[in-house]
Amino acid sequence: MSTGQLGSEQRREEDGDRSPGLVEQVKALASGDTTSVAATRAALDRIDASQPTLNAFKVVRRNKALAEAAEADRRIAAGERLPLLGVPIAVKDDVDVAGEPTAFGCPGDFPPAARDSEMVRRLRAAGAVVVGKTNSPELGQWPLTGGPAFGHTRNPWNGDRTPGGSSGGAAAAVSAGLVSAAIGSDGAGSIRIPAAWTNLVGIKPQRGRISTWPAAEAFYGLTVNGPLARTVADAALLLDIAAGHHEGDIHTPPPVTVSDAIGRDPGPLRIALSLRIPFTATPTTLHPEVRRGVARIAEALRRLGHRVVVDDPDYGIMFGLGFLPRSMVGIDDWMRKVPDPSLVDPRTKGNARTGRLLRGAPLRAARAAEPRMRRRVGAIFDEYDLVLAPTTATPPPRVEEIDGIGSWATDKVITAVCPYAWPWNVLGWPSVSVPAGLTSGNLPIGAQLMGHDNAEPLLVSVAAQLESVLRWDLERPGKWW
Repeated sequence: MSTGQLGSEQRREEDGDRSPGLVEQVKALASGDTTSVAATRAALDRIDASQPTLNAFKVVRRNKALAEAAEADRRIAAGERLPLLGVPIAVKDDVDVAGEPTAFGCPGDFPPAARDSEMVRRLRAAGAVVVGKTNSPELGQWPLTGGPAFGHTRNPWNGDRTPGGSSGGAAAAVSAGLVSAAIGSDGAGSIRIPAAWTNLVGIKPQRGRISTWPAAEAFYGLTVNGPLARTVADAALLLDIAAGHHEGDIHTPPPVTVSDAIGRDPGPLRIALSLRIPFTATPTTLHPEVRRGVARIAEALRRLGHRVVVDDPDYGIMFGLGFLPRSMVGIDDWMRKVPDPSLVDPRTKGNARTGRLLRGAPLRAARAAEPRMRRRVGAIFDEYDLVLAPTTATPPPRVEEIDGIGSWATDKVITAVCPYAWPWNVLGWPSVSVPAGLTSGNLPIGAQLMGHDNAEPLLVSVAAQLESVLRWDLERPGKWW
């Protein structure tokens, strides 16, 4: 039997050999029902056992994490209480963890980071134990997680399929129950896409909600950090803890607390159901099973008392010009950090060359156009409180879908499967992907709730309402790895 067949057998019961949820684990540690060393060792053992097949991690910090867990236990025994004290979590390999390399999916011998990124510093300040860094495709470019540096990361629901990308390692680790939650990053859907394809909640926060320091901004404002978790409450807790600014950050939105929105009645809302695919350079089609999944979410929202009307934001045909220069120049910036550029994928080299051409006037024009785009697209919020849309156009493709093909063929695959998420990165607004059920082949799919500036509390409130009636948190993949 193949890994794909094994992975398609989902189960609803909680397994003893998988991580509990983040909120549950916090309570267990604070009450003394478990210890940080026990929880961390169990997470590390699950990671080690899964690595040959699931392959979610680039860096595993066994000795360092166990030492940090022992220190957390001493602090707990002394009466100290912090929001994540002793909880093992994972972070994507595009953020700095002191003493570990930051390869961002690239091959080569990267030096260890001298200090933690601001986000990791905040997680550690809350008591978290970082067990490792999860896999990403090279420089986060593709919605599939694989590459010559580490092979393929596989989907816990079906080992023949990708978990998505570029935060695919983080999503696989959480969906498989290796850890209770993880932090990823999203520059064109890279949190929301793998969340959709692994039955998770993924939050793309407002630009600047979580610091990207030591970068003042990431990919010229496209990329943000955010949580992946099995429940809305777990994702909201991790977002609240990771949020905050560093002196020098370009984007500093006013603070919000999203955990307080769990269980809060948002009242009856006006929600636009948008199925129209934003402009792409190649033909795209919404898969019928994804369409049905989004329709189920829309019907659940109606049962909850909201008014859902079919309507679309006005993106305009020039919207993509706000994305391409920022993403390509960002790739060129990252390539300058790669110790041996000759080792990376030819498509990465080509994108970096494009970035060099788009640096300067095209990049400045893309940034200057953003306020006009925000006004144009934001007009939808004159009539509606939220927008509901598919997270992806298709279920997860095969892990090898883009292996060994050229740049144009790769772009065609990407736009065919993931045309819906990237506009909100250009605009910088928050979006939450929630599970929208399983296909006839037991592959997860998702829908995204999309808001205006600083709408995370409202999005989380509605997502929690949906979870309370749909109970996607009870669906778990069969353990094949």
